[in-house]
Order: sequence, then C-alpha cells, then structure tokens
Amino acid sequence: MNKFVLKLYITGDTPRTERAIANLRRVCDHELRGQYELVIIDVLENPQMAEDERIMVTPTLIREMPPPRRRIIGDLTDTAKVLLGLNFDPHVDHLDARND
Repeated sequence: MNKFVLKLYITGDTPRTERAIANLRRVCDHELRGQYELVIIDVLENPQMAEDERIMVTPTLIREMPPPRRRIIGDLTDTAKVLLGLNFDPHVDHLDARND
C-alpha cells in the first residue's frame, strides 16, 4: 500500500498555522483516507531543517512520498489546489496498489 509522507513547515502557533494544519488534515483524511504520515516542523524550533529544505515562506508543505517531491506554499484552504499540488488524482485509487 502506498502511503503519502508529508512535511508541513510552519512558524509558531499562529492562526495561519492552525488553519494550514486543519485544512491539510481535512484534505488528507477525506482524500487519502488516513493513509498518510504528517510531520509538522516549526521553523522557529528547527531552523536547520528549514534551511536544509530552503524554506523561505511558511506554511510550506512538502510531499516526500510518493516521488517526485512536490511543494505547496500557503494556508492550504483551496482543496483543489492542494490536491493538484500533491499531484493526487482522486479518480485513481493510489491506496489499493497491494501485492496480494
């Protein structure tokens, strides 16, 4: 089963941060049916990670898996743009690629 691995870079505990996290979880729970791993990285607490990834603006979402890596910048309120940015096609069942 393919699992989406996502990293969300945020800056502190702000309304924008909370909105981005809530929007991303809503999209992932609905479209990815919970088959995802989300890592939230606060750039204030982990500046080196942000520098390594060249994060200039937050929130920034990086899809690590499946390849290729993708980035989305913003509060993730537009579900269609988030799915497009994740390169997720809701008409393809990404999660049923099982070896039976």
